[in-house]
Amino acid sequence: MLTQLFGNYLLKQHLVSPSHLIEALRESSSTRVKLGVLAIDAGLMTPEQVDEIHELQRIMDKRIGDLMVEKGYLSPEQIAVLLKSQKSGHLILGQALIDNGHMTTAQFADAIRQFKIDNNITDDDFYDVKDELTEKMLGRFYKLNGNVAGEEHLVEYVSLLFKNLIRFVGDDFVPNKIEKLDTTASGAKQRIRHGLSAITIIDADENTMVEFASRFSNESLSMNDDYTKACISEFLNLHNGLFAVKLSNNEGLEIELEPQKYYEQMDLSGLGNL
Repeated sequence: MLTQLFGNYLLKQHLVSPSHLIEALRESSSTRVKLGVLAIDAGLMTPEQVDEIHELQRIMDKRIGDLMVEKGYLSPEQIAVLLKSQKSGHLILGQALIDNGHMTTAQFADAIRQFKIDNNITDDDFYDVKDELTEKMLGRFYKLNGNVAGEEHLVEYVSLLFKNLIRFVGDDFVPNKIEKLDTTASGAKQRIRHGLSAITIIDADENTMVEFASRFSNESLSMNDDYTKACISEFLNLHNGLFAVKLSNNEGLEIELEPQKYYEQMDLSGLGNL
């Protein structure tokens, strides 16, 4: 989830374009984090030192790790540790952006450093993300500040939603700020009742719906037909079911879910401040 929030940060700071970010996110599964990015993230080398090594490698037939050792920037032991370290999503995203020429190593280093400072997070947080940290960051991201009814449950809902999107659909997305919906929408809808009252909706353009349903069902779909709509509705029901179980286990709240349904046109004018 921190990777997706970092992606939004890059957009907000105008460091990358939306198309370049989506391209990098989609290439993440095939991107290999290189030693230079690992060294920068670990604070063992500066971007300037990494660029220097890359320039040397252009004219010398030597491995990048050997050059780093020869220059005295890293020891063989440090290289071994870096190569065995866990590759966090933000490093993979940064490497993809660098590989595609959309960011320099220095720009990435500055961006990730400032992102950590602004959100008061440590290097370890990227590798062991706790629910408490995610929910705290989402509360700041959406600027709730105790001014929204049911804020605690809203943050829990969104946090779990992002996790389920990553788990069942894919991680190539970034969150956007809260926006008021139009008066009408087309998509899947389900009401949550009793211990918590809410209306949940998945609404998107047809191409996005088809891609979403294809990923969720692990099938290649081409039309926004009844099967596609059923897949969208089932994801909403699955997520809401997991959310209801979480609230029941953690807070003893009994949640009832009305049957999910796909609507071609939903009137949102009477739903309040959505």
